[in-house]
Amino acid sequence: MTEVQTLVYVQAAAVALDLHLDTAQAARVAAHMHRTAGMAALLDAVPLADEVEPAEIYCPAPFPAA
Repeated sequence: MTEVQTLVYVQAAAVALDLHLDTAQAARVAAHMHRTAGMAALLDAVPLADEVEPAEIYCPAPFPAA
């Protein structure tokens, strides 16, 4: 996404979540989000085999006894 697209996304998400962000706040959130997406893209570009970093296996906690 471009910086403008990120800002539009942040503004739309704020409306959907009923968050009241002024223009400066939305711009700051978008800047942080855009930078974070860039860092995530760098990590995604590193070629790692599945066995190098296995994913956690989801194991939900048991329900308490009644």
